[in-house]
Amino acid sequence: MKRYFAMLMMTLAVNQPVWAASRTVTLAIPGMSCAACPITLRIALNRVTGVTATTMNIDSRQATVTFDDAKTDVEALIRATGDAGYPSTLIQGVSP
Repeated sequence: MKRYFAMLMMTLAVNQPVWAASRTVTLAIPGMSCAACPITLRIALNRVTGVTATTMNIDSRQATVTFDDAKTDVEALIRATGDAGYPSTLIQGVSP
């Protein structure tokens, strides 16, 4: 019985939850106004565990972020942009 329990725990620890999914959200970042802003924001967002892709659009002042929802959430993304000096808000979230 102990061996079965140990194998079960090891399996759960190694495998990701089946409900984890890749999510894509668009953030409005009104303070993104110069050529350096997207670089700073990309670095800040890519440091968030679970972020897999970022796309910046300086003209619309938006960032599109793809992330693993088992590792992070929208609040962490908004916190990362705010900590970098660029407060943001969620425009839309899309499931794959």
